[in-house]
Amino acid sequence: MTEAKASYRRILRSSSIIGGASFINIAIGLLRNKVLAVLLGPAGVGLASLYNGLMSTASTFATMGMAAVGTRQIAEASSKDDARALLVARRALFWGTMFLASVGALVVWSLRTILAVRVLGSASYSGVVGWLSLGVALSVAGASQGALIQGMRRIGDMARLSVFSSILNTVLGVGLLWRWGKAGLVAFVLVGPVVGFVVGHVYVSRLPKAGADTITLQELAREWATLLRLGLAFMGAGFVASLIQLWIRIDVGNVLGAESLGQYQAAWSISMQYIGFVLGAMTADYYPRLTGVIHDHKAAGHLVNEQTEIAMLLSAPVFIAMMAMAPWVIHLLYAASFTPAIEVLRWQVLGDVLKVASWPLGYVILAAGDGKTFFWSESAAALVTAGLIVGLAPVMGLRITGMSYLACYAFYLPLVYWLARRRIGFYWSRAVLRLSVVAFAMCAGVGIITAITRWGMLLGCLVAVGFGVFALGRISHMSDMGGAVGRLGAMARQITRGIGTKHGQ
Repeated sequence: MTEAKASYRRILRSSSIIGGASFINIAIGLLRNKVLAVLLGPAGVGLASLYNGLMSTASTFATMGMAAVGTRQIAEASSKDDARALLVARRALFWGTMFLASVGALVVWSLRTILAVRVLGSASYSGVVGWLSLGVALSVAGASQGALIQGMRRIGDMARLSVFSSILNTVLGVGLLWRWGKAGLVAFVLVGPVVGFVVGHVYVSRLPKAGADTITLQELAREWATLLRLGLAFMGAGFVASLIQLWIRIDVGNVLGAESLGQYQAAWSISMQYIGFVLGAMTADYYPRLTGVIHDHKAAGHLVNEQTEIAMLLSAPVFIAMMAMAPWVIHLLYAASFTPAIEVLRWQVLGDVLKVASWPLGYVILAAGDGKTFFWSESAAALVTAGLIVGLAPVMGLRITGMSYLACYAFYLPLVYWLARRRIGFYWSRAVLRLSVVAFAMCAGVGIITAITRWGMLLGCLVAVGFGVFALGRISHMSDMGGAVGRLGAMARQITRGIGTKHGQ
């Protein structure tokens, strides 16, 4: 087996493990959202998004980027088989995040009345914000657990952790919501970080022990300095993105109303969840691998192209099907009252095509440890989204929330491509460039077809199946898969080759 095929097979393996877990999580998460939508309606969905947005923004700030940088430090030490560096990185990450978790929770609790007024619109929500401070602490602690597992490339553990956490989160959260309705909404939101921390602790306890060697305070201080130097930039980018998403939700609620906020949140949740099976794989395995080869520009460039091609082949059939089936998906997962979210979701699907093409490039900046560049590129893209929504929502209404998402990645993709070109001399392979253009064109075409004919959903699904057959054949060929999957891939290649030959005649 050639080195290229082995690399493709490794990417596909990690994508299938994390992707399978993400698929389960998506189904479970959609069930959770369905119950929330049915019991509390669009207004309840919107309020839950504000609770989650506040908790997420505070958690991002409190983490100080240590989780992202911790993954990088642990992956780098592991790739070099440096046991001492790994021990220092693990202990520095643990004690650093425990301190930040405590401080983050204390700050949110102390500012609970101010945050209640500014974010939720009334001081009567100060008690709610006080409880959310607990979720902030557990989210920060849970992030360190995930960074450790990811940095050590325990892909199977990451998948099991996410699935078990999602199942418990849904069972407990839905039970609380079913029992207490709107009064149980805070507990519904808090269940996630509580369960994530507890299950994460179980899997971290199973990792190889860090060792009993004595670590000096000077060594820890140097590691903390590295974590904070890079982490502050990463935290700043994540904090800006979270803050802008919170700002968008507040603005949409104030300008367009609580119902429109619920519509936006419904489309956003679906978009974030179904794309998670691809992006999750990038975070789990690709980022640590890229960190290990980032100084070898040729190897790094090959890895970026390979990851992009696999990600696009796996996700494009889903994007096409989502464009065709958006009305059915919205009605199934939420309710008929969420019909306005259909148009928003379709614009976001087009943005997701560009997002999948851009994410492998964005990780080049992360792996290189260029914190300032990462901060400014991520912040600029987020500001594009916010600027369009705040400026045009009074005129264009709800649809601008979806269009701005597409505009964000239309801006971000060429930006990170240029940055990757400067950093490692990267350029897209012809196969990746052609595949990305075709995937975007097919999604746009299916969107137009569904708007002008009642047969659009059927035609779009057929296009998705056809692209899926092509993708299976291409993936099978690239990774030299054997067994039943390999035979199916060979059949898929024969089918697509036959269609291409007839088309050429």
